[in-house]
Amino acid sequence: MLRPALEVADILRDHGPAWREANRGHVSLDQLKVMSAIERCRTVALGGHVARCENAACGHTLISYNSCRNRHCPKCQAAASRRWLADREAELLPVPYFHVVYTLPSRLRDIACQNKRAVYDLLSAGSLPQLALEPPCRPRRSTTARHPPCRAPPASDRESRV
Repeated sequence: MLRPALEVADILRDHGPAWREANRGHVSLDQLKVMSAIERCRTVALGGHVARCENAACGHTLISYNSCRNRHCPKCQAAASRRWLADREAELLPVPYFHVVYTLPSRLRDIACQNKRAVYDLLSAGSLPQLALEPPCRPRRSTTARHPPCRAPPASDRESRV
């Protein structure tokens, strides 16, 4: 497999020190460790293995450097990520899907974090029957982060909210 012309590790090696200095105090230790692992991945810094052809006339040598095995590293986890995604796609039913986002009031967030299953069950029981009755939302392309509601509420609802 051919190596891409530019990798994340190349960018981190070239610009990482200046970026870390400019963002000192705003980057966590875990983030710094990930950057360091990606920078060192498959380099002499982590050691490696030498494979040499047993044919004396050939003598071809191949050096393979060790990987960092960090879960955030694009080189180390690309194959695992593709496998995971393929496994998840195999679990999907042959039906259309759409994404639902619930926004809870701040007063309920702590309760929801401590009782995830119960809160998810309540949200699903209350909203899934309604979602089944409505056609899936087809947002228009927009430059704004939020898209407008799919349809306006009935006039009676609008009047009662005012």
